[in-house]
Amino acid sequence: MVTALASAPAEKQADAAKGISVQIRGVSHAFDGKSGPLAVLDQVNLSIEAGEFVALLGPSGCGKSTLLRLVAGLEQPDRGKLGADNVRIVGPDPSRLLVFQDATLFPWRTVRQNVALGLEACGVQRSEGHRVEAALEMVGLQAFADALPHQLSGGMAQRAALARVLVNEPGLLLLDEPFGKLDALTRMTMQEELLRLWNDARFTAIMVTHDVEEALLLAQRVIVLSNRPARMVHEVKVDLPYPRHRDDPDLVALRRNILLTLGH
Repeated sequence: MVTALASAPAEKQADAAKGISVQIRGVSHAFDGKSGPLAVLDQVNLSIEAGEFVALLGPSGCGKSTLLRLVAGLEQPDRGKLGADNVRIVGPDPSRLLVFQDATLFPWRTVRQNVALGLEACGVQRSEGHRVEAALEMVGLQAFADALPHQLSGGMAQRAALARVLVNEPGLLLLDEPFGKLDALTRMTMQEELLRLWNDARFTAIMVTHDVEEALLLAQRVIVLSNRPARMVHEVKVDLPYPRHRDDPDLVALRRNILLTLGH
């Protein structure tokens, strides 16, 4: 049964619990191209439970990142509706935050000052400053709080980017290939760290990745999208306990199944 999405101001959505449920209903979207509209999403329907970890897989350019931006409220879909806890998404909200592939830290600000940006924007840094130190501790960067971004490794910079969103205590974390530019060993470490943070904070996570193995190691469900315009073509429920292992025969079988769906 489809529940109607209520309209409500953005500040109402910010009161949501730690994990936010997501409703994506009949969402289609297109961009303006040189020869007319360029369709990127076609009738996407997806429900995500509060506290769930979902991965989105699909060919490059199929619309995965666009879907994240729509859920974040940075754009409005051409057709369909999106909801957070069954309240229609009409714009950005601090309860729904994006983490990008690039850490995008301000180079003139220390790690601590970068992490504090969200609290500064809300005018609560003085009263809620302890959350900055808590976020730094969560990602293991206490010793680098006064370092500048150019003094950090790629993995440490991405930890700082995670702390910058976690300080706002989001109910929904939207991750757009956050480890795509890291070396293999750092990426493995960051996967473990993200899983630990999710287990501790119990936010809802939607992660875009091109790495089938990464999706299966982290997510409870994997959604496979088609070529542009993206449609849902496959859904895999990953009923494997954490921590998961790359050589687990069940995980290897799921990986093979998804790769076949993707045409490999």
